[in-house]
Amino acid sequence: MAYPVHSTGNGEKVGLLGRQIECALLDRIIGAVRMGESRALVVHGAPGVGKSALLDYVRNSADGLRVLRAVGIESEMELPFATLHQLCVPLLDRLRNLPAPQRAALETVFGIRAGSAPDGFLIGLAVLSLLSDASEVCPLLCLVDDAQWMDRASAQALGFVARRLPAESVALVFGAREWAQDLLGLPELEVAGLGDAAADTLLTSVTHARLDQQIRDRIVAETDGNPLALLELPRGLTVTQLAGGFGLLHADTLPGRIEQSFLSRIEDLPEQTRLLLLIAAAEPVGDPALVWRAAGRLGVTPAAALAGGTDGLLSFDVRVTFRHPLVRSAVYRSATEEDRWAAHLALAEVTDPQVDPDRRAWHLASAAAEPDESVAAELERSAGRAQARGGLAAAAAFLQRSVALTVATARRADRAVAAADATLQAGDLDAARKFADIADRDARNEFQRARAQLVRSRIAFAADLDSQAPLMLLTAARRLEPFDRDLARETYLIAWGTAALLADADSLKAISQAMRALPAAMGTPRALDLVIEGCALLVTDGRAAAVPVLRRAVTALADLPARDVLKWGWVANGVSSAVWDDQAMRMTDGRAAEVVRAAGALTDLPFCLASLGMATTWTGDFTASAAIVAEADIIAAVTGVPLAPHVKLRLSALRGRSAEAEALIEEARAAGRSMGVAVAQWAAAVLYNGLGRYQQAMPAAQASTQIAEPWVSVWALPELIEAAARVGDEKVAHGALDRLADAAEPCDTDWAQGILARSRALLSDGAAADHLYREAIERLGRTQLRPELARAHLLYGEWLRRARQRIEARDQLRTAYEMFVSIGMEAFAERARHELLATGETVRKRAIEASSSDELTPQEKQVALLVRDGFSNPEVGTRLFLSPRTVEWHLRKIFTKLSITSRRQLRDALPQTSAATSTPSAAAPPGPRPNGDSAR
Repeated sequence: MAYPVHSTGNGEKVGLLGRQIECALLDRIIGAVRMGESRALVVHGAPGVGKSALLDYVRNSADGLRVLRAVGIESEMELPFATLHQLCVPLLDRLRNLPAPQRAALETVFGIRAGSAPDGFLIGLAVLSLLSDASEVCPLLCLVDDAQWMDRASAQALGFVARRLPAESVALVFGAREWAQDLLGLPELEVAGLGDAAADTLLTSVTHARLDQQIRDRIVAETDGNPLALLELPRGLTVTQLAGGFGLLHADTLPGRIEQSFLSRIEDLPEQTRLLLLIAAAEPVGDPALVWRAAGRLGVTPAAALAGGTDGLLSFDVRVTFRHPLVRSAVYRSATEEDRWAAHLALAEVTDPQVDPDRRAWHLASAAAEPDESVAAELERSAGRAQARGGLAAAAAFLQRSVALTVATARRADRAVAAADATLQAGDLDAARKFADIADRDARNEFQRARAQLVRSRIAFAADLDSQAPLMLLTAARRLEPFDRDLARETYLIAWGTAALLADADSLKAISQAMRALPAAMGTPRALDLVIEGCALLVTDGRAAAVPVLRRAVTALADLPARDVLKWGWVANGVSSAVWDDQAMRMTDGRAAEVVRAAGALTDLPFCLASLGMATTWTGDFTASAAIVAEADIIAAVTGVPLAPHVKLRLSALRGRSAEAEALIEEARAAGRSMGVAVAQWAAAVLYNGLGRYQQAMPAAQASTQIAEPWVSVWALPELIEAAARVGDEKVAHGALDRLADAAEPCDTDWAQGILARSRALLSDGAAADHLYREAIERLGRTQLRPELARAHLLYGEWLRRARQRIEARDQLRTAYEMFVSIGMEAFAERARHELLATGETVRKRAIEASSSDELTPQEKQVALLVRDGFSNPEVGTRLFLSPRTVEWHLRKIFTKLSITSRRQLRDALPQTSAATSTPSAAAPPGPRPNGDSAR
C-alpha cells in the first residue's frame, strides 16, 4: 500500500514520508476497532519527529468511526480535567445513560453541578462507561496529542480507561514527547527519525542549493532524521552557510535548534504581530474571541497585527492554533517579563469570573509582579473548587502559587500547611516537604507549628514507612493538644498504629504511656476514646487490663461514623482480633471495606480488602479469600498503591504449597519490613508444621513471636508450642504456652479458649490431655474457624494413636483428613493420611480436587463470585472498574471454562463453603436481583 506525503499550504512536504511501518500498525488498530475490539497506543518520540502527522493519518483513515480529539496544552497543566473535558464534550448528551454516581462524578468535575470531590478512579470508571456507551452506536477513535502536557487528573482518568478496554469498540491513541507517568505500561510506538533515504528526499525538497553529499549526510545525521528539523533548520541560512554546513555549528539540543529557528522567524515579525502571538501563547483555550478581546486591551488590532501575516506560525479558525507546540513555547519564553505580565493581565480582564473563575485566577497570578493578597485569596478559592472536583494536583498548584503571593507571614504559614497537605495527597513528597518547611519557618503561633509538624509526620510515614514517623506523630499530637483536642487524640492513635505496624517497641511504649496520660473523656466515652484507652493499656498494663475496655470498643465500633472509619479506622480494625473475637473481626473488616468503597477512597481500599482477606482465611474459605486478594491487587495496580503479600503468604502456607509459599516467604524476609517478616515467619511455621518439618517450624515461629507487634506475634505462639512439643523442647513449649495464656485467658471467646485448650493439651498427659482436646474441639466447633478445628481433630487423633487407642484415633484422623481435603490444606491432609495409615486403616491418597474454577484467571474468578452472589453486570463493573460490556465479555469466557450456560449455574459451579457466610464486602446489596440466564 502506498502512503501519502502530506503537504502544507506552503508546499512543504512533511508527515508520512518513510512511515509505512507506523501507518500499517495504525491501520491494524482501526481494523480491530471496526471488528468490535479495543486498542490503546502511545505514539512517542522527539519534538518534530512526526507524531502529530501520524495522528492525523489515523484520523483521516478512520472511515466509519467517530473521532474524538484533544490536545494537551502546557499552560493548562494545572487546570484539572481540562484535556478530559476537551475529549468528552461531544459526548455530554450521553451522560444521562450513566449510573447516577458516575454521572454525578463527571458533572462535578466538568463544572455542570456542584458537589464534593469524587474519587479519581470513580471518574475513570465514569469515562470508561461513557465511551463504552457511545461505542455501542458507533466505534470510537480517541486521539490525544501532546499528551505530555495533559493535566494530571486527565492523565490518570485516561490512563485508567486505556488499561480497561478489552471488550469495547474504542481506540485510544496518545501522542507524546515522553512517557507520562500515568500512561506507563501501555502499548507503545516509538517514532524515530526518518531513514537516510527519506530524510535526504525531504531535505532536497526544501533546499535550493546543491549540497555536497558529505554536508547533506552531516545535516541528516545531526538532525537524526527529524522531519521538522529538516524543514526548519535551513530557514534563514545563506546558500554559503548551508552549503558549507557552518550554520549548524552553534546549535544545542535538537528541540533547542528547532525552537531557535522559530525564534528567528518571530523576531522578524512586527511588534503588534509578536504581541498577538504572545497573547495566543498565554491563552490555553484557543478561543479566538477571547484572544482578540485581550489584544484590544493592549491596543493590538487585527488590521495591524495581521497586515503582513504571521509567517505561518499562527492560524485563526474555530480555534487559535500554532504551527507546532514549540512555536508556542518559543513565543512565550522569548517575550520580556513585562510583556508576559501585560498579556496575562489582559486575559484575566476579559475572562468571565462567573464562567471561568479558576482560569482568571491563574492569569491574575501569572500577571502578578509582586505579592498580592487579593490574588492569593482568589487562588485559595480556586484550590477549594479544584479539590471539590477531585483535582488534587491542581489544588496543590493553586495553593503553592497562593503561598508565593501571600503578604502576611502568618497567613502564608496557614496556606503553606494547606499546600503541603494537598501536595502530599497529590503524591509529590519533595514539594510537600518544601511547603512544610515554609509553614514551619513562617509559623507565628504554636498551633501553626503543630499543624506543620503533623504534615511533616505524615510525609515521613508516606515516604516508605519512615521509622521516625511514630515519634514525629507523637510530638505533633502533644503540640496539638492545647488547640484541637480531637485532632490531637486522632493523631495519638495514628501514631500508635504506625508504631505497631513498624513493630517499633520503644515508640509503641512511649506513645502508649502518652495516651494513658490523656485526660479522661467527659461524659460517655466515644469509640475513639475507648480505642485509645484500650490500645494504650494493651502495651502498658497487658491484655488482662485492656480486654474489658477493648470489648466496649468493639461494641462502639459497630456503629462508627464513616468519617471516623476513613480517618483512623485502619487502626481500630485490630481491636476485635486483640480480644479474639473472630465474628467481630470479619464484620468490622467487612464494614470498613464497604465504607471506604462507598466513599471512593480507593487508595485505602486495598489495605481494607487485605484485612478482610486475612480474616476470611481463618474460616478456610480460600476461594473467597483469594478473590478478595485479587480485587485488592487489581485496585492496588490501578492506584499504584504498594500492597504487601501478607494474605498470599497466609494462604500459600495453609494450602501447603511449599514451592509457592517458600518463594513468598523468602521475598518477604529479604524485604526486611518488621511486619512483613513477622507474617513471613508465621507463615513458615504453619507451612512446616503442616509438612511435619518441626525442626524448621520452631525457629520460624520463635522469630515471629519475638517481633514486637500485638497480633501476628500472638498468633504464632500456637505454632511454636506445637513445633516445640514435637521436637521435645519442653522449655520453649512451656514458655510459649505461658505467653499464650496471658493473651488468651482474659478473653472468654471460643476462639481464644479453643486455641488455648488445644495448646495445653499438647503439653498434658492422660485424662487431662483427653479433656483438653475435647474442649478444644467443642469450642472451635462453635466458631467458623474450620482450619483450626481440623487441626484440633488431627492433634487429638495423633495423641490417641500414640496412646494406642487406634479405633478412636481413626475417627478423629478421618474427620481431620476429610476436613483438610475439603478446605484445600494439602500438607495437613497428607500428614493426617500418614497418621491414618499408621493406625492400620487403608486410605487412598486423595489429591485436593482442582475445581473447574481453578481454570479462571483472578479477575474472572472475582467476576464469577460477584455474579454468583447476585450482582448485576453494572454493579460488578462498578466494583471491579470495568464496563458492563467487559463484564459480559468475561462472563462468556467464564461460562465456556466452567461448561455452563447461565448465571444460575454459577451457584453450583462455585458453591460457597458451608461454614463460611458472606462477608459484608461480598454480600449482595438489598433489593430484588435479576435472575436472567444470559451473560448479560
